Amino acid sequence: MFEGNGAKLFSDAKNAAALKQSVGRDNTLTGYLRAHLNLLGAIDYFALLGYIEMNDANEASLQSMRHAVRDKKRVATCLGFGPRFLHSTGQAYKGGPNSGVFLQITCDDAEDIPVPGQTYTFGIVKAAQARGDFQVLADRDRRALRVHLGADVAAGLATLRKAVQEALS
Repeated sequence: MFEGNGAKLFSDAKNAAALKQSVGRDNTLTGYLRAHLNLLGAIDYFALLGYIEMNDANEASLQSMRHAVRDKKRVATCLGFGPRFLHSTGQAYKGGPNSGVFLQITCDDAEDIPVPGQTYTFGIVKAAQARGDFQVLADRDRRALRVHLGADVAAGLATLRKAVQEALS
């Protein structure tokens, strides 16, 4: 759908078409984020779904984005680290009313660990869970956008945070 500034954007066909139309000539990371965040209505909520390492620095960065959306759009917001949220709030995202606007964040793992006795790694399992989670959101006609940051998560989050702030201004 879009690649630039060290990030790749993905969505299902319906959401991708709507975002591309809304973006118009602003074919940038900020433009796509603006179009996505403009989907938020008065009764909606914004959910950040981080399939990245759960640590203080990453959480602070994501919380900063969450707070910016909350304050500017005046909507409820939440943050969850995947795949751990899948068995709690993740169920509401997929089975509740269609009032969520989702931003899923994925990355390449800097260090990947093999699953004992298997030919695949924990990174592959996590990526499959993120893609499966995203596919269910798409299948349920949710407004979802995935941002893939690559291997340098800190730099990717800094770029994403800046783009979110610009998209909200």
